[in-house]
Amino acid sequence: MSRSAVFLDEMGVGPLWRLRQGAAPEAVDVVAEAAVEAEVAVAEPVAEVAATVAVPAPVIEMLAEVAVVDTVEVAAPVAVAATPMPAAAPDDTAWFDDAPPPPPARQLSDTDIAALDWEGLTSAVAKCARCDLCKTRKGVVMGRGDRQGTWLMLASSPSRLEEREGRALPGEQGKLLDNMLKAIAVDAASDVYITHLLKCRPLDETGQERLPTEAESAACRPYFDRELALLQPRTIVTLGSMAAAGINPGEKPVRGKVRQLGSASVVATFHPEQLLQDGTGKAKARAWADLCLAKSTHGG
Repeated sequence: MSRSAVFLDEMGVGPLWRLRQGAAPEAVDVVAEAAVEAEVAVAEPVAEVAATVAVPAPVIEMLAEVAVVDTVEVAAPVAVAATPMPAAAPDDTAWFDDAPPPPPARQLSDTDIAALDWEGLTSAVAKCARCDLCKTRKGVVMGRGDRQGTWLMLASSPSRLEEREGRALPGEQGKLLDNMLKAIAVDAASDVYITHLLKCRPLDETGQERLPTEAESAACRPYFDRELALLQPRTIVTLGSMAAAGINPGEKPVRGKVRQLGSASVVATFHPEQLLQDGTGKAKARAWADLCLAKSTHGG
C-alpha cells in the first residue's frame, strides 16, 4: 500500500478514486464528501486540501474555479420565550355606533293604506312611523274580534295595560264589555270587532298619558278608515268622550243621539274603565240606556 493510501486510510477517507476522462463533475462530489468525513473545514483553501489529500491536478484546477463559502455557521438553537396570547377582548359593539343607521321603512301613503287587506294593514300598523308616537311607544295595539262583525266598539287610544298586552280592552275591561253586550243579546265572540282611533299610546315628556294631538290623530286616521272599510259595520259604539269626539272631528257628540258615519249608525257611551270606577251606579244606568238605543238602531 502506498504512503498516500495509508495516510488516507488513517484519516478514514478510504481509497482514493481516480478520475476517469470526462468525469470531472463526479470528482468534485467525491472530494467534498472526503473533506466532510475527514472533518476538514469547507472554508479551507484549496491548496491546503490538496496538500493533505492527493488530488489530481485537473481536479485542483476545477476546485479553484468553484466558489467556496468562507465560513459555514450553524446558528445554535435560540430559546424563544413563549409570548402569551392576548386575552380575547370582551364583546364590544362600540364600533357599531359609527355604523350608519338602517334606512327607515318606507311609509305608506293614505292611498297605499286604503288598498291594504287585513294582513297588510296589521303589518303596516306594526311598522308605522307616520308620527312621533313611534319614538315613545312600547308597542302598537291593532283591533281584535270578528272581522266580519256588524258591531264595532271604538275607543280613543290604548291604555298602559292595552299597550303591554298588545290587545284592545283586555282583562276586566273586556269582561265588562262582553257582559254589557250579552245583556242586549249581542255575541261578543262572533259579531263584534274592537279597535282604537289611534294605534299607539300618547305620552307626555314625563311618560304620563295625554290626549292625542291633531297631527297624531290625522296620521293614524287612515288606518281606522281602512279598518272601517274592510269591516263595514252596521253600528258603531264609541267608548268614552274622546272616541265620541274623534270619530267625527269638528262635530260635538251628544249622548242619547244617533249619528251617522257613512252607512254606519254611531252611538256614544262610557268607556268600560269609567264604569269600573263608578261607585254610584249612575254611569252604568246611562250606559244601559245607550246600549238599548244602539240595539234598537241596529235592528235584528
